[in-house]
Amino acid sequence: MARTTTGRYILAIDHGTSGCKVALVSIHGRVVDFESEPTPIHFLPGGGAEQDPEDWWNAFLRAAKRLLKRRRGLARGIDAVSVSSTFSSTVAVDREGRHLMRSLTWMDSRGAPYVAAMMGGFPSVMGYNLWKLYRWIRLTGGGPALSGKDDIAHVILTREEFPRIYDATWKFLGSKDYFNLRLTGEFAATHDSITLFWATDNRDLTNIRYCEPLLRAAGIGADKLPRLIGATDIVGTIRPAVAKELGLRADVVVAGGSPDHQSALVGSGAVRDYEGHLYIGTSSWIECVVPFKKTDVAGQVASLPSAIPGRYQCINEQDIAGGALKFLLDNIIFHSSHFYSPRRPPDPYGRLDETVKRVPPGSGSLIFAPWLNGERTPVDDTMLRGALFNISMTTTTDHILRAVLEGVAYNTRWSLAAVEKFTGRALEPISIVGGGARSDAWCGIFADVLKRTVRRVKDPIQANARGAAYIAAVALGHIAFGDIPGFVEFDGIFEPDAARAAEYDRIYAEFLNLYRKNRGIFHRLNRAAGSWRPRAQPGTPRLAARAP
Repeated sequence: MARTTTGRYILAIDHGTSGCKVALVSIHGRVVDFESEPTPIHFLPGGGAEQDPEDWWNAFLRAAKRLLKRRRGLARGIDAVSVSSTFSSTVAVDREGRHLMRSLTWMDSRGAPYVAAMMGGFPSVMGYNLWKLYRWIRLTGGGPALSGKDDIAHVILTREEFPRIYDATWKFLGSKDYFNLRLTGEFAATHDSITLFWATDNRDLTNIRYCEPLLRAAGIGADKLPRLIGATDIVGTIRPAVAKELGLRADVVVAGGSPDHQSALVGSGAVRDYEGHLYIGTSSWIECVVPFKKTDVAGQVASLPSAIPGRYQCINEQDIAGGALKFLLDNIIFHSSHFYSPRRPPDPYGRLDETVKRVPPGSGSLIFAPWLNGERTPVDDTMLRGALFNISMTTTTDHILRAVLEGVAYNTRWSLAAVEKFTGRALEPISIVGGGARSDAWCGIFADVLKRTVRRVKDPIQANARGAAYIAAVALGHIAFGDIPGFVEFDGIFEPDAARAAEYDRIYAEFLNLYRKNRGIFHRLNRAAGSWRPRAQPGTPRLAARAP
């Protein structure tokens, strides 16, 4: 290699919905140490889901300071900072880089009516005007989701409902690019992080650029969007004040980095064509690199830019996965009320496998639908909601807990079918990463439900941080993407069992029926419940006052 790699490290920022993790990672992907800090989320009427970017930044600083204080001797070996962050969490900032309102996160669906109005009209297919949909797909590979959870919907929502904020906005940034702005002072987005603004022509991966006709159709000025770079480009050098506060060298650089999907792909080691990975965090996805560009509208799958230069990736993401387990524990099992105040154990997740074993596969034919916040793929439907179906007098909390894990797996199988139809082949084996992968029981359930060999990547919760570090290591010339599979280790192989798989086949068929037969009910119930939306500026009065 062109430079000495011994003792070289990346400071990786893994920013997720529930918090910010900061890891010290070798250029070969070994996570030396990490720290994490939680961040709150604010749910609002009408589908709002906001987070304060200042909470993100402060969580990063607190976690990084603890980590670097403990690993002071290695801090001088840090060459770069690299960020992985939630996809489609949008931040409006002014010319000085100050955020003007709370971020509209990837769960915020308040822009849905505006997207429907923009993309609708006769002749219509799946809620889209046929000619509008064709134009968007031809240029971008996809198009604005009717759920209103993409960046483009967040920008339009800001323009329509917070016009003073929109007028005062210098740039709209994804959360990863907001971190890079705070680190370097540079307003920039990467070719992959800009994707869900649906404003770039990515037919040629060597020349991804903003598309003026699409911007005009969306009513968004090109001047509101940042310059574009690659994930393995260097954004800039870390700001002196940040370097001093953290105790880093003044010449540390910041790599372009990538959103969580693409970082997890790289961190899982699945960087070659058709190598699938399954991520289980708050949300979940099935993803792989593909050597072609196409779009499957019905399956909600498309070839989109990846973090790997010159390569596309395809993905099917479900809105809530591990978040359903957190919901069950926080809102049901350990929720305090006037009638009962349960004592929460120090680590309830640590008891997961033991509890699940007390219930046979299929959970007594209890079915959980994980659509707690609607769904985005393989159906784009913000009106869906979660359900526990077929409860009986013998149902216990143990049954419900296992049913939640199985319900997420059924939804994943639905997504896998769409991805495998798109790729034209079975993804076998599948590498699993994310916090949910720490559970042996859940990994086994995925293997049986998906009927695929599931390989757990060692330290699965570190996949995003590892991916961010690999991207920076490539940017610095320490490694190549082709080297990464040789660095990745697996600490568990889960093979499907024929008898359990047959039981899950039976229930999975009814899981799909549960969606088909109840979709209309969900729409009738939740269209009325979500019809009112405040036009005040929730969470923004302090900042709105600064706008002209």
